[in-house]
Order: sequence, then structure tokens, then C-alpha cells
Amino acid sequence: MSSSSTKRACDACHRRKVRCNGSSNPCHNCTQASLACTFNKPPQKKGPKGSRAKVISELRKTQEHDLTRPSSSSKHGSDSRDSLDSLDSPLASPVVTRTPSLLPADTIQSCVLYFFENFYPTMPILDQGRTEQTVKEIDTRTEAYCLIGSLCSFVIIQPDFHVQTAGDRPRTASIQRVVAQCLRLVEETLRVWNSYDHKDTPTLTDVLIAFFLSAAYFGLEKANAAWIHLREAITLAQLLGMHDEATYQRGDVDADIRRRLFWLLYISERGYALHKHRPLALHATIEYPILTEDPTDAIAITGLICLCNLFRIIDDTFSRVWNTARSECSSIWLSNLQRQLEEALPEELNCPEAQEADLRITQQWLKIVVWQMSTASGCLSSTSTDAFMSFTYPIEVSKEIVAITSRLPPQSIEVHGIGLIEKLFDIACTLIDVMSCVPIETATFEVGPRDYLAHFHSLISTLRRGESRLCIRPVITTTFARANVDSGGRFIVVKLKSLQQSTHIVLHTAVFGTPSHVVERVSYYFTCFFASTGHESSRESGV
Repeated sequence: MSSSSTKRACDACHRRKVRCNGSSNPCHNCTQASLACTFNKPPQKKGPKGSRAKVISELRKTQEHDLTRPSSSSKHGSDSRDSLDSLDSPLASPVVTRTPSLLPADTIQSCVLYFFENFYPTMPILDQGRTEQTVKEIDTRTEAYCLIGSLCSFVIIQPDFHVQTAGDRPRTASIQRVVAQCLRLVEETLRVWNSYDHKDTPTLTDVLIAFFLSAAYFGLEKANAAWIHLREAITLAQLLGMHDEATYQRGDVDADIRRRLFWLLYISERGYALHKHRPLALHATIEYPILTEDPTDAIAITGLICLCNLFRIIDDTFSRVWNTARSECSSIWLSNLQRQLEEALPEELNCPEAQEADLRITQQWLKIVVWQMSTASGCLSSTSTDAFMSFTYPIEVSKEIVAITSRLPPQSIEVHGIGLIEKLFDIACTLIDVMSCVPIETATFEVGPRDYLAHFHSLISTLRRGESRLCIRPVITTTFARANVDSGGRFIVVKLKSLQQSTHIVLHTAVFGTPSHVVERVSYYFTCFFASTGHESSRESGV
């Protein structure tokens, strides 16, 4: 038998049309594919090549191998695949046909390097050494292929990402080409990922894959798809018991990563839910991640905990009221929330600039969210001595944003992609609303709201995918014209001027005392309408 194995391929390798090492029984290929290594069939002429995945499936059926995955052994569905290191089993990695050349080595290397240099401080959910090992296994493990595919799809859509070639020269591509490449990679990852039953017996790797797919869709500005995959990641995490503190006491080697990933999902869901008025599925039910002795790791975890502290202030009660039309919150409660947000971060942050930009801008954005709740609940007053409860509080928030973004480099904001730009845009739109509806007196030589608005315009329009994606210029240009609102404060007439005609339309504006999720801000309509028509605009009074 041994002499035969050195002269020709075994039966399985011959059927699959792959090279057989012939140096051991079973051979390497049969070991990897969980096949019986035999030399029973006589040599045959080579036939046309077919699908290797189909061939393996036929061989497995012939040899009557039981390929069902292990059943769940705990109440939360954890099994032998619950560790990133337990994915080496070939039974957990069915072979499927993959699109060739979709993930070149230089692209993978550039994406992994970019993630750990730019995203790890805010997403400390991967270990660099283990990730590099996973890269080496993408040809043999389906989970590895899907994890790297989802990670790369998330990274390549970032504004300042470039593939590094062998000569260390960045290879740039147009935004259209980048989007197309990202979509192909997302579709490939989903196709391969769905080739095995990750939903019934999920692993930590599956949660990571769903999270990165969600982040990729968010970068592609496909909000619904992003939310679906974020919720999928949350559901898979709950199936693994990541919301239960007891599951972290069993000495799991991935306990630290699981805990960090849970809180990252918590932050992501709350940020998206606030922006889109969605219900919540995750709650603060476990302890924070544990600080490590590694200084870089400790800084990343400290920043993650700071973000958690910010979003925990916006609790389940706030979310319930935010997503309904009820006015059941008091000015005292809302003012207390603003005070907590004000004190949530220390004056000095010992962290990288990119991490500080995320923390500081998110803090100010949450203040605006609470202020919008105050307007919806009718808790604001022009005579209030509490700055948090005044109509002009967004001006103070804008002043803080100007100070923050003036001392931080634009790259520290750009690295976070479209998410942080949208928060800046929300703050700018709220400032526009205040300027449109509240009389503001500013001394001739005093820095005021118009200057802050000009700063927003300059900042967002210079950030990559800022002006082109959010079309802020028509909004800000329009705002400098006077806006007179009728006595009810609910409607504003917009006159669109073109060479051929003048058109009047009536827009329903978000006014003080009206739920912010029932009527959209007038500036949002300006953005969408003027961006699509290219008309010049002016506001005139009367309804």
C-alpha cells in the first residue's frame, strides 16, 4: 500500500483532481477534508474538471460521514466552536467555491494593517497575532475566509484607505470603484458565510463577521442593511450568552474579546437607534472590560469604557420616550441628563487624537439629542436660568465643537468614516434650526453662530465624503437668508428660483414643542431638495 501511495494519487485526490502528497496514509488532503484515504480504484484517464465542493460532497456521502455540527451543550448555545482557536476542525469548515482573486494578498495585508493602526483604539475586538494567523488559514477554513472578507469590506470603504503595493506606494481608486469592490466583497462574504449553518450554532467569529458586515453597509450608506446585520450580530451574541455575566466565569480564552465586543455592539446599537428612532435589544447587563498591562490595549479599553459611560446616560427610559410621541419627561430630568453628559469625560484625555475626536464629538452630539428631546417635550424656556433648558443651547454646543475640531487634525475625524461626519452634520442642522427660529443678537466684532456655521461648512466640506455625501453647502448657503415663520411656527415658504420659473413649496418644520421624530427639520428638506434639483433658493415670509 505504501509503495502504491508514492506512485499515484489516492482515490479521493484523484477524484478531486488535486495533488496528493502520497507520503502518509491518510494523506494531507484527506485529513483536511475528513475523507477516507484509499487506493482501491484502478488508475483512470483524466476527465473534465468539475466543482471541487461538489466532488467532496459526493465523496462524503459515499463514505457515509456524519457532517452534522455538534449540538449545543449549554443554555446559551455555546459549543465546541465557541472559541476562535477551535475553528481548526475541518468539519466546521465546509469547502465552498470562492471567487478567485477577490482578496489579493496585498489588499488583505493593507486592510489588516489599517485596522490595527486606525480602528483598534475604538474597536479593540481583534488580536493582531491571531488575526495574522487567520489570514494564513483563509484557504482552508471557511470561517477564516468570511472573517477576513468582512473585515476587508469594512476597511476598504474608509475615505483614506489605500492598498499598499510591494514598492510601498499607495494604489488609489475612484470612489465608484471602491464602492463596487466593497459590494462585491460583501456579497462574496455573505454567499460563503451562508454555506454553513452559522445561525443555529453560532461562534464568536460569526458575531464578528456580522458586525463587520454591518459596518461595511454603514460605510456604503445602506442604512437598512447595516441595521439588519447589526441586529444579526446582537442576536448571535445573545445566543452565545454574551449578555449574561455568568458565561464569562468559565475561563474562556476569548472572554476578554467577547466582553469588549458586547459593549461595542451596545454602543453601536444605541448610536444607530438614536439616529433612526429604533428600539433597543441590548442592555447594560455585564461588567466592563478588564484593563490589561499592555499600555496600548489599556488606552483602547479606557476609551471604550468612556464611550460606554456616555451611552449609558441615554438609558432605556430615554429611548422609550424618544421613540414615542409622549411628553412624560420633566425639565429636571432632562437637565440632569445634560449635566451627566457634561461631566462624563475628564478635561484631559490620555488617548490618541482619533479616539479623542470620537469621544468629544459623540459627547456633544448626545447633548444635542437630549436638547431635541427637550424641545419635543416643551421643556425649554426663553427665561430659564438653566443653560441646558434654553432655546440657544445648541449655540454653546457648536462653540464647543469649533474648539474641539480646531485643535484636532482633520485626519482624526476622517478615520471614523461617515459616522462621525453625520454627527457633525446633525449638530450643524440643529444650529441652523436655532438661527432660523430664534432671534439672536450678536455684536459686530463678536464671534457668534454665523461664524460657527461657517466653521461647520468649512470642516465638513473639506472632509473626504463630507460635502459630496451630505450636500451641506445648499443648507448653509440658504440659512444666511432670513427665515420668517408664521405665528404658529409650523410652516415656512421656500421659493425656488430657476431661469424658467419660480416655485413655491411649503415645508413642515420641526418647532419647539413638536416631537422631533414626527416632523423632520426644514434643513433636511433643503438638503435633499436642493441637492437633487440644483436650484438656487431663498426664504420668504408668509403662509
